[in-house]
Amino acid sequence: MEFPRTTVGGVSLPRMIIGTNWLFGWSHTGNAADCFIKNFHSGNDSLVPVLGAYLDYGIDAIMGPFSTFPEGWEKTAKAQEVLGKKLILIDTPVINVDDSEEARRECRAIFKRSRDIGSTFCLIHHSSCEQLVNKNRKSIDRLPQYLEMIRDAGLKPGLSAHMPEIIQYADLNEYDVETYVQIFNCLGFMMQIEIESVIRIIHDAKKPVMTIKPMAAGRTTPYVGLTFNWNVIRKRDMIAVGCLSKYEVEEDIEISLAALEGRIPDLKGRGSPAKQDIIR
Repeated sequence: MEFPRTTVGGVSLPRMIIGTNWLFGWSHTGNAADCFIKNFHSGNDSLVPVLGAYLDYGIDAIMGPFSTFPEGWEKTAKAQEVLGKKLILIDTPVINVDDSEEARRECRAIFKRSRDIGSTFCLIHHSSCEQLVNKNRKSIDRLPQYLEMIRDAGLKPGLSAHMPEIIQYADLNEYDVETYVQIFNCLGFMMQIEIESVIRIIHDAKKPVMTIKPMAAGRTTPYVGLTFNWNVIRKRDMIAVGCLSKYEVEEDIEISLAALEGRIPDLKGRGSPAKQDIIR
């Protein structure tokens, strides 16, 4: 079946977006886990079964810093070629936001590369965007010039936010963005304020929100993390879900569909060396 979709900036997107931390080696747990991911996906075609599992359900949008992380982009491009399917790229580039002409030239080159590799969306990475935030004026200084560069490159602009004020300030100042990325999970992992405040910000956002880290980078189970997020975000919002293998993809999709349909997910039981009847 096709996974439910929404519309962002006139583009149809699946409400589940393919995350890339568990494909590219950013575990948010430690170097050992990072190394495991990189070794697991060391082959040129290693992403093919994972991305193919998403595509089986029409989940055809993927998020990552493709224009500024060539290694990840090359593997993604190879997988698209093998699968014969063009993914909707949501690029989250890290850019130099120094107030200089040289830095602006660097940015234009990155946005051009983003366009050239086939991105549809270009969302400025939170590590760059947050350098421009002025809490005193409730503004994101010089942001409009970067958004204009993105538009000039033929891309749809957005903002990646770990700092939840970014959504508020962008809406307050009517900056030219189509969507936001916001960390949101049931544990409050990496969230800068309490869960109750962030969900209000998401619900008040003028544009669709792409939530990330729903399982708190493995600190909660997929059933708990995904069921929580799907039940509190709006129908226009999305969740980026990163998986290491096709088996995780299939499990997370079933959990998500069950949450959206209001039913118990149909999952195989966990393994155990001393499994009892009560353990399902």
